[in-house]
Amino acid sequence: MFRLRGLAWAFFVLCTSLAQAVTVRDDRQQEVSFSQAPARIVSLLPSLTETVCALGQCRKLVGLDRYSNWPASVRQLPRLGGGLDPNIELVVAQRPDLVLMATSARGAERLQALGITVLALEPRTHADLQRVINTLAQVLGVPASESERLWREINAGVLAAAQSLPPQAKGQKVYVEVSPAPYGASESSFIGETLMLMGLRNILPGNLGPFPKINPEFVVRAQPDIIMAGDSSRASMLQRPGWSQLKVIQSDQVCVFNTDESDTLVRAGPRMAEGARLMAQCIARSQGSKP
Repeated sequence: MFRLRGLAWAFFVLCTSLAQAVTVRDDRQQEVSFSQAPARIVSLLPSLTETVCALGQCRKLVGLDRYSNWPASVRQLPRLGGGLDPNIELVVAQRPDLVLMATSARGAERLQALGITVLALEPRTHADLQRVINTLAQVLGVPASESERLWREINAGVLAAAQSLPPQAKGQKVYVEVSPAPYGASESSFIGETLMLMGLRNILPGNLGPFPKINPEFVVRAQPDIIMAGDSSRASMLQRPGWSQLKVIQSDQVCVFNTDESDTLVRAGPRMAEGARLMAQCIARSQGSKP
């Protein structure tokens, strides 16, 4: 009798372990396997930090890159360097069983050589975000119904923002600057896809890549009707050749976002719908109305 109970318990444990085991493919096209959901996570990309929390797993985060700042509960966690150049020693010191990082970040191979599991994910489009949400849910042991619900809410919010624009806004030419280098958001980025849903024309074609570094003279030649940029770009704009003569600047059709708004706008994460609303509000203001 006791032996049968022991066998039954062993079978239960085995089945539970198999049910928790999962293998996913990351954005390096590497297969990453997990025998169980990770309990100590280091996230080195703000959009991934936000997605982990949106899936209800914030409590598992033990360290972050210096830019992750949402939700507010993560701001007290240890900072482990930049997202692209993390401090490997500090990361290892947190004893993570999973490190989340961008494909463009350095250090993945070194961390793996030290026996640390790395999952590289870098969402740049709407489809990317949906896939990343589903992948993280699998890895974290979150029910598929929850990840599907999260994506539905994000997508519905983006569509609602797009549909809120006044009819006269359609067809406006827009330039969105994501950093003052300057880097812009092209048609192939998640920001560009949102602009397309709004019926707006992005001056940066998708064949430049999602977030290309651009020649400032390109914007002068394109003559956008509206410019969206973060506060960090404000000072440099008028220093660029020909920009002071842009009609969009002379007519004050520039939406300048504060730091918190810029963070929301440029991250392909669970706040993407909020970013879409910021863009819609900017466009509506330029038309003299509110969405």
